[in-house]
Amino acid sequence: MTSPTTSNSVELAHVLIVGLVSVSDRASGGVYEDKGLPALADWLAGALTTPFRIETRLIPDERAQIEATLLDLVDVVRCHLVLTTGGTGPSRRDVTPEATVAIGTKEMPGFGEQMRQISLQFVPTAILSRQTAVIREIDGHAALVMNLPGQPKAIKETLEGLKDADGKQMVGGIFAAVPYCVDLIGGPYMETNPAVCKAFRPKSALRPAPSTGNNA
Repeated sequence: MTSPTTSNSVELAHVLIVGLVSVSDRASGGVYEDKGLPALADWLAGALTTPFRIETRLIPDERAQIEATLLDLVDVVRCHLVLTTGGTGPSRRDVTPEATVAIGTKEMPGFGEQMRQISLQFVPTAILSRQTAVIREIDGHAALVMNLPGQPKAIKETLEGLKDADGKQMVGGIFAAVPYCVDLIGGPYMETNPAVCKAFRPKSALRPAPSTGNNA
């Protein structure tokens, strides 16, 4: 399912494409409504200020299907960033990290480490989470693939980090590092809304964003 979120009727060739994957046996089977995909889409709409579009997938906890979905989003759809939600715990059906590592060409363990550090501020069971991230590289294209928690509240916390009552950043969120990572693998230049998440780049990597848009 495709969900366009750009304001331009003519999509630029180098517009950011984000894949969103919710991994859940029950949600994909219609037992209950999936909340991961709407939460991710809403967060991105508020966080990104550059044009983008999203591709969404809702699939069961089947490793082969997860791998096939990630390969399709990166190799065929040409997503620059893929975010998964669900399937990262210790149960036998939780195989999202294994599928993610299987399709990657480079592991990026720092993202998972920081997610657990953020979640540990709330619950000691955060150490049971196995989120990870990888880069997948193919000829002429590369993408960052990251596993996120399954709950909307935890998704927001890990992406944004933790702020005090005055809005001062206490613990950095993982998304602050995503735009520069996408730069380094040859993707579009991403700008964010600093009120939600301020992207970090070295001074040498800063440049004007190619365009701005309302992604509401």
